[in-house]
Amino acid sequence: MSDLNCGSGGGATTYSQLRIASVFIILIGSTSGALFPVLAKRTNWLHVPKSVFDFAKFFGSGVIIATAFIHLLSPAIAELGSPCLSPAWQVYPYPLALAMLSIFSIFIVELVAFRWGTSKLAALGVTHDAHGHGLGAHAAHGPEAGSFPRGLDSDSNSEKINEDLESAHEHKRPDFGAAGQIIGVFILEFGVLLHSLLIGLTLAVDPNFKILFVVIIFHQTFEGLGIGTRLANLQLPAKYNYVAICAALLYGITTPLGIAVGLGVKTTYNPGSTTASIVSGVLDSLSAGILLYTGLVELLAHEFIFNKEMITGSNGRVAYAVSCMLFGTGIMALLGRWA
Repeated sequence: MSDLNCGSGGGATTYSQLRIASVFIILIGSTSGALFPVLAKRTNWLHVPKSVFDFAKFFGSGVIIATAFIHLLSPAIAELGSPCLSPAWQVYPYPLALAMLSIFSIFIVELVAFRWGTSKLAALGVTHDAHGHGLGAHAAHGPEAGSFPRGLDSDSNSEKINEDLESAHEHKRPDFGAAGQIIGVFILEFGVLLHSLLIGLTLAVDPNFKILFVVIIFHQTFEGLGIGTRLANLQLPAKYNYVAICAALLYGITTPLGIAVGLGVKTTYNPGSTTASIVSGVLDSLSAGILLYTGLVELLAHEFIFNKEMITGSNGRVAYAVSCMLFGTGIMALLGRWA
């Protein structure tokens, strides 16, 4: 307790050159992990087999869920339980309550958005399965290629109908499917970006820099792979292709930005101070709720429960997908031993 520093300052000043170099090293790792799947999916010169994408997709789902529990919710409990905080913070499990608040807030926003989008589509005579039953993992994010007006035979006419709908409403109908997917990815990335920024701030001033630095390189690369795979699998019109690339680049620069800011204020910034503990604890709690909702509902439920390929696929395929997901979860959970 004698070493407790609840005020400003106290950031480590050792390994100054390596800390500066970490900005660029983590920039390369984070950006590469997030950008590679996007470029591989959208360019002809970088060909990646579908099996590799499948592995990365399920691996990334596990990474995101483990990040929520091990790298966000657990630190939030420690931060809001800091002895630097007022005893009032100890009388209620605020981290869990904030995470729960975040989960239900996102649920309500998505519920309202989907109901609004479905009503607009119904007015245009277009239907889609809001829960993805029988249509695959992305059905919940808008009308898919098989969407068709009621009462018409999709087997023989779906392609012709889709072309007619597209031309008929080209200047009238907004891209509800694209908007839904973009909103879903924005929610996921928002939670991850908050986490990444706080990681960078901590790395810049942490006295156990070497161990934390190595762990964060792997952490950010694996997390970037999970984000990048989700971005690569977005089914957007060509005019929205830039969204995935911009989102990957934004993820890549967030942790280096946090490190740079941390280096600039290392003489005054103390991650264990009262203010920093409250801010980090609240943000980590809210981010944990975002990633939990996204990981369990948007990823797991739609990839396994409501995915026709998983429902009708072979036991071997399902076992492989689950194994990839558990591998990603295990790797990120293991990294939580050091960071």
